[in-house]
Amino acid sequence: MSRKDKISMPSSGAGITRYFDDYKSKIEFKPEYIIVLVIIVIIIEIILHMSG
Repeated sequence: MSRKDKISMPSSGAGITRYFDDYKSKIEFKPEYIIVLVIIVIIIEIILHMSG
């Protein structure tokens, strides 16, 4: 049996707000650049771990 005093919130009040529609960044990166950067950081991390 459900309670009658249950409160339901609208989606905007539950933290589901879309901010990307209002703000456009001046700096944009292609996803390929981010993947390459992550791979380079992983390789540097492995080299540092092996050397010392």
